[in-house]
Amino acid sequence: MRRAAVSLRWKIALTVTAVCCAVAAVLGVLVHNAVAHQTVGQVRKETRADLDTALDLFEYGTSREGINSVLDPPELPAPLRRLARDGKRGSMVGTYRGQPVMWAAAPAGDQIMAVWSPYGNTRRSLETFDTAILGSAILAATAVALAGLFLAQRISRRLTSTAAVARRITAGDLDARVGDTQAHGLRRGGGAGRDEVAAVAAALDSVAGSLQSRLQAEQRFTADVAHELRTPLTGILASAELLPEGRPKEMINDRLRALHRLTEDLLEISRLDSGTERADLDSYDLGTLVERSVRATGLDTEVRIETAVVVETDRRRLDRILTNLVVNAHRHGRPPVVVTVGTAPDGAPTVEVRDHGPGYSDDLLHHGPQRFRTDAPGRGKGHGLGLTIAVGQATVLGITLRFGNAPDGGARTLLHLPPPSPVHPRTP
Repeated sequence: MRRAAVSLRWKIALTVTAVCCAVAAVLGVLVHNAVAHQTVGQVRKETRADLDTALDLFEYGTSREGINSVLDPPELPAPLRRLARDGKRGSMVGTYRGQPVMWAAAPAGDQIMAVWSPYGNTRRSLETFDTAILGSAILAATAVALAGLFLAQRISRRLTSTAAVARRITAGDLDARVGDTQAHGLRRGGGAGRDEVAAVAAALDSVAGSLQSRLQAEQRFTADVAHELRTPLTGILASAELLPEGRPKEMINDRLRALHRLTEDLLEISRLDSGTERADLDSYDLGTLVERSVRATGLDTEVRIETAVVVETDRRRLDRILTNLVVNAHRHGRPPVVVTVGTAPDGAPTVEVRDHGPGYSDDLLHHGPQRFRTDAPGRGKGHGLGLTIAVGQATVLGITLRFGNAPDGGARTLLHLPPPSPVHPRTP
């Protein structure tokens, strides 16, 4: 059974409250002991003074009114009686005729002289004082807890805002910033008002800015290189057609076409990285779209339509995703390659592309596709842009793309499309 997570603000508030209660308890005990020692000590002192007077009067055989003295009282506490029998004097709290009293006793010849003073008012005063201490402690703990909760709420709100910005940056929104006023002051070098939360916010904004600059520079470089290569490559392709027929021409054209595809892929990635791509949505029958895309690859791929479903999507972009996945499965996996159209338990349309090869690498499963990197054992070599483009186009279409491996072997790629549209489908 999982325990419910406790938020930071409640942890801070509970910690502050616990510390306040502990301090209040210690101070309460110390104050109680000090007051009780002083109050009871005063009553004990007066009772012992009356005992001295009663012993003097007993020695001279006289009596004095105003002194509550008695010889060998049966109510005298047993410990105090034994003390007096041993020839010593002492005092302790007990009862006399059902009322709390302070006893003082000492030997008087063969008898015990005992003196008592009323102790009820003293006990009630101590109880009232203890109640006041407890009430003050509860009031102080409540006030400190509310103050701690308010302070923790402010800290938690700022940390939550910082975490939300971090998640937006992780999702690709590199323009997101915390915007903490203290963080701005910290970035400007101001020392006043800085705190640890502001330092974290400033560091996150700084990292986001640096990351954005680096990625923008990389995107510009990729786009510039692709554009610069495109024009001369087109001329080279045209010139290669003038070569005499034969094996050398075929090899040159094959490499030139591969380089041309790489250039086009780089241009597509640069457009996807810019974040300006927008989908041209329309309603289509998903099964028909998938069959058309798979058939266009010219590869031996089995298509299974388990559910007829209508989706609202961009046909060209979805075709690009499916083509890249099917080609990747044939290039790096092993047959049979199966594409299955179905629905998830929540009713969302799904498309699964599966091969029976060695499967995806652990690095890809944990970090996702990375451009110019295809290091899966046994999955061949390539420039690694096919899956990267598929992920980028899926983001434009709002499709969730999940990579995994089947229990019995082979790579599995699952597309979760947005919910079906109620409008009539368009024929691809």
